[in-house]
Amino acid sequence: MRQYMIDEISFLERDNLDSYLKRTLKPGGLEGVFFLSVPPDLLGPEQLNHDQCGPFTFTVILEQSSLRFELLVRGASNMHCSCIAWATPAQRQFVLDFADRMLQEEMIRA
Repeated sequence: MRQYMIDEISFLERDNLDSYLKRTLKPGGLEGVFFLSVPPDLLGPEQLNHDQCGPFTFTVILEQSSLRFELLVRGASNMHCSCIAWATPAQRQFVLDFADRMLQEEMIRA
C-alpha cells in the first residue's frame, strides 16, 4: 500500500490527533479509522464520470503510535471499479497539506 506515515507519536499527541480527526473527518466503521474527502476539483477524469461510486475519500488510520494516510482514492459505494486509483500528484499534495496543517495546529512534534 502506498501511504504517508507519521510515527513515534506520544500518548498525548495521539489524544490530540484523535480529537482533531473526530472534529474534522468522517469516522469510519472501526476505531481509529477516518475518511478524508477528496475535493471535487481534485477528482481524476475517470472519477468525475463515476458519480455513482462516490463520494471519493482517502483512508486515515490512527494507531497506537502512528498515523497513516493511504494514498489510494476509494469510492464509498464500489470497491471494484476502474475509478479507484492511486492519488494523482495534486491529490497527494492535498493529503500532505492536510497532514502538515493538522500537525501544525495540534503542535505535534513526531
